[in-house]
Amino acid sequence: MFGAGCFWGVEATFRKVPGVLDTAVGYSGGHTKNPTYKQVCTDKTGHAEVIRIGFDPAKVSYEQLLEVFWANHDPTTVNRQGPDVGTQYRSVVFFFSPEQETAAKAVKAELVKAKRFRRPIVTQIVPAGEFWPAEEYHQRYLEKKGLDSCHI
Repeated sequence: MFGAGCFWGVEATFRKVPGVLDTAVGYSGGHTKNPTYKQVCTDKTGHAEVIRIGFDPAKVSYEQLLEVFWANHDPTTVNRQGPDVGTQYRSVVFFFSPEQETAAKAVKAELVKAKRFRRPIVTQIVPAGEFWPAEEYHQRYLEKKGLDSCHI
């Protein structure tokens, strides 16, 4: 489960990855049960906009998903992606196993060592908690609108 800014574009990006079986956008990492988009946008629930990914590890590895995550957003901005500002837009990896945690931290360390970014990486790497699906109109939003991406 990844948070990398507005979940519409993040979902569209991951849906193009061979081996990704399913995606769902929603909210995680906060303290309000079953939050709505309107509540999350108040910046008071603590949730991040996230994408939960189902994938076939025989076709795409978790490490490859991490590469897509790091390559498709700015992990150096705190609570911001492009024009979107707020804690819900933070850069975060929610891991489901010790192996995923180790992989996420290793890739982050490699990026730091390689000096891939000019500023420090602020991405959180934390255990996955409750996932609350976003409202139906957010699911595959760009696809429904006939758009390929919403990146700047």
